[in-house]
Amino acid sequence: MSIVAITREVSPGVERCELTHLERGRIDYELAVEQHRLYVDCLVELGCDVVQLSGDTELPDCVFVEDIAVVLDEVAILTRPGAASRRAETPAVRAALEPFRSLEEIREPGVVDGGDVLVVDRRLFVGLSTRTNESGLEQLSGLLEPYGYEVLPVEFDSCLHLKSAVTRVAERTLLIQQEWVDPGRFAGFELIPVDPTEPHGGNALRLRDTVIYADGFERTRGRMEAHGLKVCTVDQSELKKAEGGVTCCSLIFEGRERD
Repeated sequence: MSIVAITREVSPGVERCELTHLERGRIDYELAVEQHRLYVDCLVELGCDVVQLSGDTELPDCVFVEDIAVVLDEVAILTRPGAASRRAETPAVRAALEPFRSLEEIREPGVVDGGDVLVVDRRLFVGLSTRTNESGLEQLSGLLEPYGYEVLPVEFDSCLHLKSAVTRVAERTLLIQQEWVDPGRFAGFELIPVDPTEPHGGNALRLRDTVIYADGFERTRGRMEAHGLKVCTVDQSELKKAEGGVTCCSLIFEGRERD
């Protein structure tokens, strides 16, 4: 079965992105576009059928499509992003998902960012953050209960999204920044702690038998490789300035068409 990756071009207005934990700095738009192109090339090389949406000057964060939906085998949930400026990103993502999944959506007063949702088999670990609230979590749980999913709240700090602190890198293995999220919340998993000198190294994207990972975290990469993982690095120097990571820039799922 094919693997679909929905991506979106970098907005020419990316320097106006929402920021929570970083100070605003200059983002080289042309370089960001080139780095994103290489990221998309990596997805293609790993077997994805890429659906690339157009960027929009009026939507500075639109490259971070992960936040707009949570895509599961049976259904996709449109999230209602926590930053009001990002809610206009939803129609394009909705249209891209409609051929593949039935759609549900989070409604006011709920907010959820996809970057706060870590899916591991039939469990969803959901970070409570400035972008995801209790109402959003409760709605997500209610929407997914008929499909047999369990939704588990997770508290964390010092970063924007849960998946800045913990991501899945193998079937039963998580990469984790233990200073930002309690490892006890993930009992039963093998945990690879990020190297203490690389605190921002917790975001990784598992795609089949490969882990896509931002370069610049060589010690943490070495820890993953010591566990037998195949790691492919990409340069994300510009989108890092917008609090982006490798999971943020795609929605990846099995590509069967909806009934």
